[in-house]
Amino acid sequence: MSEIAVVATFVAKPGQEEKLKEALQGLVAPTLKERGALQYDLHRDLKEPRRFVFFERWESEAALEEHGRAPHIEVHRRNAPDLVEHGEIHVVAKL
Repeated sequence: MSEIAVVATFVAKPGQEEKLKEALQGLVAPTLKERGALQYDLHRDLKEPRRFVFFERWESEAALEEHGRAPHIEVHRRNAPDLVEHGEIHVVAKL
């Protein structure tokens, strides 16, 4: 299987920026311990501070699918509606 990348963007609800930042930061360490995780970097948009962007690299699509079932990701999904106005996840492969 070939390596894949993910660009995941989350925009905080107004007034929830710091709570979302803390929640997303809490995903980094456990995710980097997952099998197949090569990169999991969190960034904040300089011009739109409500926007957070993950740049991720995974060994395979299977590793990414397993990540989606990780307990810390399931908790994030349950809590996200209170913090996230909208989000987008793009899975891409290098050409």
